[in-house]
Amino acid sequence: MLTLAALEDAATVVYNHMAPTPLYHWPLLDQHTGCQVMVKHENHAPTGSFKARSALVFMEAMRRIHPAGSSFITATRGNHGLSLAWAAQLFGFQMALVMPQGVSPEKVAMAQAHGAFVIEHGMRFEDAQAHAHALAAEGRHAPVPAFHTDLVRGCGTYALELFRAGPAPDAIFVPIGLGNGLCGVLAARAVFRAPTRVIGVVSDRAPVYARTLMGQAMPAEPGLPTFAEGLNVTVPDAEALATIRAGVDHLVEVSDDEVAEAIRLLFRTTHNVAEGAGAAALAGLRKEQDEWAGKRVAVILCGQNIERRAMRDILAGRTPTA
Repeated sequence: MLTLAALEDAATVVYNHMAPTPLYHWPLLDQHTGCQVMVKHENHAPTGSFKARSALVFMEAMRRIHPAGSSFITATRGNHGLSLAWAAQLFGFQMALVMPQGVSPEKVAMAQAHGAFVIEHGMRFEDAQAHAHALAAEGRHAPVPAFHTDLVRGCGTYALELFRAGPAPDAIFVPIGLGNGLCGVLAARAVFRAPTRVIGVVSDRAPVYARTLMGQAMPAEPGLPTFAEGLNVTVPDAEALATIRAGVDHLVEVSDDEVAEAIRLLFRTTHNVAEGAGAAALAGLRKEQDEWAGKRVAVILCGQNIERRAMRDILAGRTPTA
């Protein structure tokens, strides 16, 4: 388990390059949920998502091991790679990103604008990941894992801010991809010994963590695709799973329709743009809002990098196709 010193060291690295993100209370959002909702605005981070923090902490650690100009490689659908490309530039590194074919041109352009060399390979994320591993094995690039202690430490800095902002909330709803963000929140809760319940939110189209924790076998083939790409994980990380199993209060599954409605609600009540994973925490709260009536609840708006096509469909009342 991470210590307060480990999280504070990570925060020092983060604040050298970005400001803390706001925690705002939106009264109009309260009216739709029946509770006092505090939104942690990770969409205000430099790359539009909380992953800017984890990328900074990881790359700062790599600076002590690798010389300037070293090249790193990772597989990504978007935010993970975008944030690493941004942080790599700051620390004098090169970044290669392997993305599945069909990733939106917007995401590719954003990554390239931050200096990344983009390789498109395979139709699924797992195909891109296998190719990134193969290229790293050739020795030209150092691999960046999708789950790592330094990534968790970086994520934990937003939870550090949240718990220091005032009385501990009764609950925090956290979206789950591979689990870095949720593990960071669990670490911060443990450090502060807060009574806050931590609820993880997964897509019902990619429920691998929820089903695994319930002891249910997952089908051999991956489930349906989801437009909330940050939640689309088909194979859990063993270390993340152990941490989540030991600390999370429970998990809730949300549908693409529920996520789309949460995006509309966030835009209508706060005028903030959320990507699918970014709105998942609010979707989870709304699914359980009767339980939290009158309580103080935080939701993590983890990112804003939604495609124009998807946002257009959502504002028109439709749910985007994946």
